[in-house]
Order: sequence, then structure tokens, then C-alpha cells
Amino acid sequence: MKSGVPTFEVLLQSSAADLAPVAYEKARALFGWQLTYSPKVFIPLTKLCRDRCGYCTFAQAPARLASPFMSLEEVMAVAEAGQRAGVTEALFTLGERPELRYDEAAKWLAARGYRSTVDYVANAAAMVLEATGLLPHVNAGALYEHELRQLRTVSASQGMMLESLAELDAHRLAPDKDPARRLATLDAAGALQIPFTTGLLVGIGETRQDRLETLAAIAESHRRFGHVQEVIIQNFLPKPGTLMAKHPAAADEEFHWTIAAARLLLPDDVHLQAPPNLSDRPAELVAFGIDDFGGISPVTKDHVNPERAWPAVATLEAAVEDIGLHLIPRLTVYPEFTGLRTDFLDPAVRPSVLRLSDATGRGRTDTWSSGDEVSPPAPPRSTLRTPPVLDILRRYEPGNGLERDELVTLFGARGGDFRAVVEAADDLRQSLVGDDVTFVINRNINYTNVCTFKCRFCAFSKGPLSLNLRGDPYLLTLEQISEKVREAADLGATEVCLQGGIHPKFDGDYYIDVVAAVRAGSPDIHIHAFSALEVFEGARRSEQDLVTYLTRLRDAGLRTLPGTAAEILSDDVRAVLCPDKLSSDEWLAVHEAAHSVGLNSNVTIMFGAVESPDHWATHLLRTRELQLRTRGFTEFVPLPFVHMATPIYIQGKGRQGPTFREAVLMHAVARLHYAHAINNIQVSWVKMGAEGTRRILQAGANDVGGTLMEENISRAAGAVHGQAMDAATLEAMVAPIGRPLVRRTTLYKTLAHD
Repeated sequence: MKSGVPTFEVLLQSSAADLAPVAYEKARALFGWQLTYSPKVFIPLTKLCRDRCGYCTFAQAPARLASPFMSLEEVMAVAEAGQRAGVTEALFTLGERPELRYDEAAKWLAARGYRSTVDYVANAAAMVLEATGLLPHVNAGALYEHELRQLRTVSASQGMMLESLAELDAHRLAPDKDPARRLATLDAAGALQIPFTTGLLVGIGETRQDRLETLAAIAESHRRFGHVQEVIIQNFLPKPGTLMAKHPAAADEEFHWTIAAARLLLPDDVHLQAPPNLSDRPAELVAFGIDDFGGISPVTKDHVNPERAWPAVATLEAAVEDIGLHLIPRLTVYPEFTGLRTDFLDPAVRPSVLRLSDATGRGRTDTWSSGDEVSPPAPPRSTLRTPPVLDILRRYEPGNGLERDELVTLFGARGGDFRAVVEAADDLRQSLVGDDVTFVINRNINYTNVCTFKCRFCAFSKGPLSLNLRGDPYLLTLEQISEKVREAADLGATEVCLQGGIHPKFDGDYYIDVVAAVRAGSPDIHIHAFSALEVFEGARRSEQDLVTYLTRLRDAGLRTLPGTAAEILSDDVRAVLCPDKLSSDEWLAVHEAAHSVGLNSNVTIMFGAVESPDHWATHLLRTRELQLRTRGFTEFVPLPFVHMATPIYIQGKGRQGPTFREAVLMHAVARLHYAHAINNIQVSWVKMGAEGTRRILQAGANDVGGTLMEENISRAAGAVHGQAMDAATLEAMVAPIGRPLVRRTTLYKTLAHD
């Protein structure tokens, strides 16, 4: 059949086999060559329910239960077990409004001060969120607006299976399964901007036409509100002891047809899930258009289908790889609702989501953090290489750069794809710059930590409102700067790197005076100084244009500029990270002006705080474009966000920096993109640590920066990898990879082989 949204008539006349190729192709086009799942624990808060659905064994009578509800202690025991196992989701599933049917439930709730079952689940979810950081997903059934609003403040997502809009005998004794009632809940969740999961149950007496009408209703609700994050297509399996025990299971043809029809009917940003434990060969469902397997628990059973064990993640991963896709973890809330978006997550919940997120909004896959002592994870064992990555690498030619979609694809590489990108980058490194690992002996001089700007990622600067952060405010005198330069020169340094806060008392001449102070300390040392922000402010306070002011700095003795203050060169990100700082266009203008007067500089990127791989692509594209015009950049320096003591992280508005995979890929992808434009790729040992540095030197990097002598900015943010690194220590760090350590100048002239 043809691509596009088919009519009901076409779908009804098609078989599952007819629909499958188009549905599969659409799923891959929308969501890539990967399947997701959510690592979770299942918390069955109560198995009492006022409904009596013909297929359900979850709901029990009070006589069969030790207590009407799980206690808070029992809830916490499950959540803490999940936390230890590394899950990210706490799935709360419960019967609907049991207090309206059972006195035992009403009395239990009243005795503990709860007005309703929803009131109790809200309290339990809040406790789990606060104590463990697991993200609650609440399936509490057909709810009213005020109940949805209450749960929104304690959950990352909510859900309710629509099942079917048809009047079915299976729902005859279930007042909460009234189609109009459930549609009202779906729409109310949308109006409240709640990331919402819903779905269909296939094989309970409905027809194909019924299923299409139910899918169409879901699609229409999502088009109005944009809140449906996923649709579950679940196959009915008869269970002993139920009214439908002798009803036949959903036929594979009907189940598979419904999955494919759903993929073709639903809006493109709605994910499609089928439970992996209800099929003997779950990987086969991929052929019909799913992109997700839902929650899988290493701790708890599926209490709704207890007879069907969860598949082991390793087993499912292998099965998925056999059909050419990666299996990766996600959060209970999908990426479409996270990142820079703030409208779909309550402020009380969003910090926990960000803490668990990688740059794509999916789940972090390691415990490593930039600047921390945790060792990097082992390289991936998978050898799977998918067509999109293989195609990019096959047609890649050094010097041509990469397109936006290619950059984003490579930044998302996992498993064998990750290894392919790393190998290509390292081969290119060897071809372009050889095996030397270069470094410069330098000293960092951060002359003041007082700053009028309010960058939310910075733990270094101290202003009137930040005296409670690490360290006291200081401003070095010009004499102290000169003395530090003399000390550096006596220790063999060939470079001093000077940066500081934007002090409110500085005028434009201050930076000229700093250069003079350096020259007083050493007439020969290379002066690598002043971020684009410092230059921009110096020019503004001098009432001079950038070229004039930079010419003054050059004539005073400045030789190169660091690329700091770039952060991410996308203004929507800068509005979050540094709203009062210079814009991305202004940063580029400073460096273009510097290059025009003969001052080289470098490119940095501070990544892993709030932005996405698409923003990384923008940064690399814009800087390469400038480099092709000016040829003034000497190196690219990725700076993974060190989160621990930064205001944006402490306030719950930022992530824990990049994952290790993302940090490696930033260097590797940059090597491919900048080839023949910027041939030096530097790794920050301060942020990556010794083992991380070695790994990145084998992923395209060729430089380890400077010995620094003192480094204050990363340390203020919580980095623990030291303030200084002498040549002998650097050599010991590099030795295990079997490449020579070579001393260089700031401008990459070789000085000596060690």
C-alpha cells in the first residue's frame, strides 16, 4: 500500500501483512533504528476495584487480601529495591475507586486521613519521588480534572487505557469503563498538559471498525492538546477464574493488524508500544510498527498479568539486535515533553526528570559525570551497525563537513554504531595529525571571581547574591598578576591563560592594564586571554568597536583568545543558561573581529546542561562556517558540564552533564566535521579524568591542553581531577595508549618530544 494516512476503508480491506512494510518504514523514519523500554518497578497500590471487567485477575475481593492497600512502608520497600537495581520509573497501578464499593477500603483510607484512593496514591507517589528520585507514572483510571491536577504535581506522566469505545459485554459490570467517561479523562489530561499514555485492548469482543474509531478518537484528542505520548496495543489473553476464561485469545492477525493500523493512523509524534511479556517472540512485533516495549522490571512481576514473566533485558536486547535495532532505556515521560520544555512537567517533578535524562531526554545509561571520580563505563560490546550511521560514514569525505541531520544522527550513535564513529574519528586523527599527543605548559590566572553577569551554570563567579557559594570574592592586583606570571615563566611555562568575571568596577582600559601586567612579569610569555564576553564588555565600556578594541589589545601584547563564553551558540539555550550574556551572534562577531586583526582563537562548547544534540549541531555548523571564512581557530575544545555545585543544577533546572557516551561522541563527531578546517581536537583532563582522557584520545582527540598550574573554574563547580598536571604526570597518563607526548606552543608549534 502507499505511504500517507490511509482511510478506514483501505485499512479494513488490508491484512496485517499488507500494512506491515509501510508501518515499519514509518516507525523507522520517525524514531530511528532503536526500540525503547522503561526500567521500572510495579507498585500495585490496591487490588480492590469497584469495576468487574470480564477479563481481569488484578482486581481482588477484600477477603483475598491481607490489607486493602499497600502501606507506605511496603511502597517504599519496592521503590528502594528499584532504586538499587537502577530503574527510573515507579509504576503505580491500582483498582478504580474501591472505596465506592468496599467499606473496608473507605475505612482504611479514612483512618489514615485520606479522602480517596487518589488522595492516597498522590501521597505515596510524592514520597517515592522525594525519597528515591524514581519517576512516578500513575495509572489510576478514569479521573476528574481536580484528581488529574493533584497527581500532576507528583508524577512525570499518567495513563489510562481507553481499551475500546464500543459498548462491550466485557465492560458490562464496569461503570468506569464507560467510553464517554474515559474520553473525558483523556481530554482533561490534555487540557492540563499531562504527558499521557493510553491504549487499546485487542480481542475482547470489539471489531476492527471499533478499533479504528478508538484510534481516531485518541488521535483527535492529541491533535487538540498534544499530550498523548504513547499508545499501547495490548493483546487479550484469557485467564482462569474470569468471566472470559473460555473466550479465545486475540488472534495474531488481529493483534498485528491493529499495531500496524495504529502506526499509520496516529500522529507522527505519538509512540507505539506493545507489551513484551504477552508475546512469545516480542521482537517480531517490531515488523508491525512499534517503537517501544513499555516498562520492564528487574524487581517486580507484572501484577496485571502475573502468569507472564518479563523478558530479561539482555535477552530482549539480543533479539532486537538480531533484527538490526538497538534497545535503549527511556524515562516514563518521553523526550518530546522534556528538555527545554517546561509546560508539561510540574516544577516539583521536572528536576527529577532532568537528573535522570541524557541529552536526548531518554534515560542515562551510566553513573559517570564530568569532573567526578566515578570511572567511565566499559566500551559497548554490541557490534550492530545500523544503516543510517553506516551510510553517513560510507559517503563521508574529510573536508566536506557534515549536514545537520548527519551530525544529530552521529551524536545519537550507540553500541556498534558508537564504535564505528569512534574508529572513523581515530583513523582520521592519525591521518591528519599523526600519533603525537600534544600539550602546552601554561598557567591559568583567574584574576577575579566577582561578576555582574548571572550565568546559571557557573559556580565560580561571586556576586552580592552568591556569597554562600564556594569561596570568597577576590580581585587580584596587577602586581599579583605579574608575580604569578613570573612564577609561571620560572617553571618553564610558555603560556598564561587569563580569564575572570566581569567586575562591575572594570573599565575598558582594565584589560589593557592586565596585558601590561603580564608583560611586566615576562616579556616573552604567550598571552592567551579574555573570553568573548570580556572583549565585548571591554569594547562597550571603552565605547569602541570590536576591531579597534582588539587592535589595542593586540598592540599591548595579547596573542590569542580562548573560546570560552561560547557555551552553546543557540540563543534559546543561552536564554536558559546565561540570559544576560552576549548572544551567539555577538560571540561569533568577537572572534571574527579577532581573526581580522591577526589574533587566533579557539572554539569551545560547554555541553550537557540543558540542550539537545540538535543544538550541538548548530554550534558545530556555525563555528565551522566562520572558520572557513577566517581560518583563525586553532582548536576545538569540548567542555563537559560539571554540574555538582552549579546554581542551575542545585535549583533543579539542569542535567548532570553529558553521559560518557555523549562526551566521547562530542570529540569524535567534531573530528569528522571539522576535518581540514580545525585539525586539533583537545580533551579536558580536568573534566574527563585520566581514564576518560585516554578513551577520548582514542576517539579522535590529539591534544590534552595545558598543565594549568592552577584551575579554579571547574573546581568551583565540583570537579575533583586536580588543579595542575606536570609533564611527567601527563606522560604517565598517556603512556598506556602507546602514543608519544609532545610539548607544543599555544599555536601548535612543536617544542620537544618527551
